Amino acid sequence: MSGPSRRRLLAAAGSLAGTALLAACGGTDTSERYETGYVSGDGVTTEIEPADRGEALEFSGTTYAGEDFAAADARGEVLIVNVWYASCPPCRKEAPELQAIHEDYADRGVSFIGVNVRDEVGPAQAFEEQYGITYPSLPDLDASIMYDLRGEVAPNAVPSTLVLDPEGRVAGRISGAADPSVLRAMIDAVLEEQ
Repeated sequence: MSGPSRRRLLAAAGSLAGTALLAACGGTDTSERYETGYVSGDGVTTEIEPADRGEALEFSGTTYAGEDFAAADARGEVLIVNVWYASCPPCRKEAPELQAIHEDYADRGVSFIGVNVRDEVGPAQAFEEQYGITYPSLPDLDASIMYDLRGEVAPNAVPSTLVLDPEGRVAGRISGAADPSVLRAMIDAVLEEQ
């Protein structure tokens, strides 16, 4: 076989392989392709007895609305920390339920803070508006908050939710989309400790 024929054959084979690879990776619905760039938590829930809880978590930042936030300022309350980003399908699924829980517990000494690991202000605020989210979120594009949460939240498990007791210690953890009844039970258990 001559040189040019070999090159054409190799080019055709490469083109066929590339086409097969693209066909395997994509479906006809573009939303399917764009919703696969996340690693969801595995759904494991953990409740930690008061005597077994670690040190208080310390993290801070500036919300998308420009307000300063520090976990230490929430001491004395139960603080729910939800790690999310706008294009994460389980985050979109759990958002209305998290908002409902936030509303139901707001007058009982329970506050919420989101930690957004990917989005600039535009996409984050569009998500919050679409799902009616009224509690604040902190952007964490440099992963500094996730570093502060190391050991409590896996860096690639989004969404994840932590329930912090009034001392700022992790009392409950949900890796993956929060089941509303499980999260409510965790909050109730911490409130009953007081």
